Amino acid sequence: MLFVITGPSGCGKSTLVKRVLNDVMNVDFSVSHTTRKKRDSEVEEKDYYFVSEEKFKNMIEEDMFAEWAVVHGDYYGTSRREIEKKATLKDLLLDIDVQGAEQIKERHKKAVFVFVLPPGFKALRKRLEKRGQDTAAVIKKRLAVAKKEIRAYHMFDYIIINDKLDEAVEELKSVIISRRCLLDLRQKEIIPILQSFSEEG
Repeated sequence: MLFVITGPSGCGKSTLVKRVLNDVMNVDFSVSHTTRKKRDSEVEEKDYYFVSEEKFKNMIEEDMFAEWAVVHGDYYGTSRREIEKKATLKDLLLDIDVQGAEQIKERHKKAVFVFVLPPGFKALRKRLEKRGQDTAAVIKKRLAVAKKEIRAYHMFDYIIINDKLDEAVEELKSVIISRRCLLDLRQKEIIPILQSFSEEG
């Protein structure tokens, strides 16, 4: 099953996803393509596929993306191949921006959509400032975008308010595990159980 995790920049969605990947069995991470510069803490092909703007645009022309968007001046996208390759083997988590999530919603009707909210605007600003990755001008731009993005919350299946990290992690884990118990997904497991009851006298 495809799980799309989104929310405004600084809401903590990437931290939640990393915790869940460590804690839950049979979950994989969809690695996105981006044109932005790699941060010191990031690993190529694990956090992102870092590509040139020219290559990214060529991939758009060849219709290789399931979703893509320009976010804060950089290109981000999820390749169709990434989803096709991984989603058939395990539950797949997509950590993407709100624009990308809206595109995935149009193409993958059965995906599960999770919107991560910060506990408030001031808390979001403090988080962006504390992580020390952006200039004051970039933070101001991210906050302006966040004000628009949070209006889309009602389009999503689940809302996680990331105030206390441990609680938010448990909520996301619960979403994933509970979806695995849906009747449609357990039909193959149920049939032999039911047959065993009819076979016994």
